[in-house]
Amino acid sequence: MPGRDICSCQKNGIKDLKIGVVMGDNILDKIDELVSKGVELKNMETGESVKTVKDKVLSANVYFGAEAIVECLKQGADIVITGRVTDTGLTLAPMIYEFGWDMKNWDLMAAGTVAGHILECGGQASGGNFLGDWKSIPDLARIGFPIAEAFPNGEVIITKHDNTGGRVSVETVSEQLVYEIGDPKDYITPDCIADFTSIHLEDIGENRVRVYDVKGFPATPFYKVSMSYSDGYSAFGSLTYSWPDALDKAKAADEILRTRLSDLGLKFDEIRTEFQGYNACHGNIAAKFDELNEVVLRIGVRSQDRKAIERFGMEIAPLILTGPPGVTGFAGGRPKPSDVVAYWPALIPKSEVSQL
Repeated sequence: MPGRDICSCQKNGIKDLKIGVVMGDNILDKIDELVSKGVELKNMETGESVKTVKDKVLSANVYFGAEAIVECLKQGADIVITGRVTDTGLTLAPMIYEFGWDMKNWDLMAAGTVAGHILECGGQASGGNFLGDWKSIPDLARIGFPIAEAFPNGEVIITKHDNTGGRVSVETVSEQLVYEIGDPKDYITPDCIADFTSIHLEDIGENRVRVYDVKGFPATPFYKVSMSYSDGYSAFGSLTYSWPDALDKAKAADEILRTRLSDLGLKFDEIRTEFQGYNACHGNIAAKFDELNEVVLRIGVRSQDRKAIERFGMEIAPLILTGPPGVTGFAGGRPKPSDVVAYWPALIPKSEVSQL
């Protein structure tokens, strides 16, 4: 926390800190003005105009890149506090400042962006969440987070502190590189477009991976906007069914509950069921098992009608004595409605936003 860090500096006799602040990402109060100018902030997934949810929007923040952070550093900032900024921009900015990079040198921008992407999920690049031989990763309890040693030519060495757990290797870095990306040739950020298919990796020693020859292309004229809006209510409930026939019992309870909700005439935008211990992770492709020790039935509903959600909560507990046997795990009282906050991704022309 910035406040805590500053107090710590004072206790340790660190004085005369210069703090840079980047503002301008919050455009919540400008949505009406933008829409009136024809900037519809269309949903990137559905193509709908933000007009359809404009009155329910709760937050709207622009993803800025490295530029304003670089300006703060040029003005002598020791600490930079920002609003919404890309994870990659946090790593790229000090490289631009330190090496004096031209921000139109797209290969260098892409190199710094790739370094930022490798670092952005912490221990995932140093053996955490590793899908390879994860059992071979040493001392995950004391995992060392990755470090990027950057060079003026755009090469980066990913490493970690000695005497820490985890592992930095081509395999662990590769897994992080493909995490949360779409088209690998078209990794779009506010600062550039990075071509992930151009990345070269090389093990150059224990826990040292060289990243080089990254190619980039000009940035787009848009920023991404992350918005949230109110989208009704939801509630969840769960019951645990035991062996024998645990899965069959849970499936029967699900069908019974759905039938009762239908008989009551309740309407939901969505009803979703998962059988934890069987298909909560893999859904329809879950491996089939004849017998399971126990299965947790978890069911959730979503609706614009709060009363329908409340009635759903009243129907969970009765299943204990009016449904299949061998049931336990019901706790916490009736599920209560909670507000649904939905996500609205959009693009905005860079010319419509000012960084302060």
